Amino acid sequence: MSKFCRRDMLRNSLGLSGAILGGMGFEHKALMAEPADQAPPAKVEEPVTGLPRGKFGKYEVSRLIIGGDPVSGIAHAGELVYQQDFMLQYFTTEKILETLALAEQNGINTLLMRADDRIIKHYNMHKKERGGKLQWIATSAPEQGDPVENAKRARDNGCIAMYLHGGIADRLVKAGKVDEIGQIVEGFKKTGIMGGIGAHLIETSRACVTAGLDPDFFMMTINRVNYWCSEAAEVGIFMRSIKKPWIAFKVLGAGRVKAQEGFHLAFQSGGDFIAVGMFDWQVRQNAAIVKEMLAKGMERERDWA
Repeated sequence: MSKFCRRDMLRNSLGLSGAILGGMGFEHKALMAEPADQAPPAKVEEPVTGLPRGKFGKYEVSRLIIGGDPVSGIAHAGELVYQQDFMLQYFTTEKILETLALAEQNGINTLLMRADDRIIKHYNMHKKERGGKLQWIATSAPEQGDPVENAKRARDNGCIAMYLHGGIADRLVKAGKVDEIGQIVEGFKKTGIMGGIGAHLIETSRACVTAGLDPDFFMMTINRVNYWCSEAAEVGIFMRSIKKPWIAFKVLGAGRVKAQEGFHLAFQSGGDFIAVGMFDWQVRQNAAIVKEMLAKGMERERDWA
C-alpha cells in the first residue's frame, strides 16, 4: 500500500472517530475514558461526629434522617423497567445492615422507612443482632391494609411514630375526605406512638389545618425542581404558621438535585429535619454537609423544633 493511501486511511479514520465522539453525550464519553483519566480511590475518612439534633415530641432526632425508598426498591427512575429489581439486588440484607450501621457511625440516630415485612425484618436484625439503636419513624404501607393496624404492628416492632402515606393523604383530600385523615391520625396516636400527616401537595396540608386536625408532626415534600411537590416558596410560607415539627422529604427531587443545594433549600425554608434516601457511599458525605451547613448558621423565618 502506498504512503499516500496509508495517510488517507489514517486521516479518514481520525475524522470518523472525531465525528463519532462529537455526537456522543457526556455519559458515553466518560465511559470511553482511559483508566488513567479516572479519579483515584477516595481515602477512608473519619466518621462525622456531633451531627445536630432537634426535639421531636419526647425524642431527640438528628436533623438528617436516613430515608427508606432505595432500601424498598423505590428509585423514582422514570420509565426504567429494571429500576426496582436493581435497587433490591443492590440492597441485600448485608448491605442494608451495613448502611444502617454507617448511619449511626456518622451521627444519624433515626430512620424513616415503610412499615412492611422487609423493613421490619431488617430493623429488628439491626437492633437485636447488631446492637443498633436507630429510632424508627414509620411510613404507613398502603398494601398492608388498615393503617391503624399497620401502626400497631410497627409499634410492636419498636417504631416511635407513623405518618399517613403522602399519596393516600393527597387522594383523600381530593375526594373531600379530610375527616378520614383525622380519624387515622388519631388512631395512630391511640396506639401510643406519634401520628403525622404526609403530603406532596400544599393543598393537602392546608386542608388538614383548616379542618382543625391535630397531628404530632407534618411530612411535606420540598425541592427546587417541583418533583412531587408544590412550589418551594409557597410551601415555606405556609409552614411558617405551623408550630408542629416538619420533616421535609424529596428534598433532592429523588436524585435530581445536588445534596448541598437541596439540603440548604429545605432547612432555609423551615424544615426541622430532612429525610434522605441514601446509598452506603453517600451516608458520610451527607452527614458532613448537614453538620457544616448548620454550624455556619441558617437564615430562616421559622423557629426550629
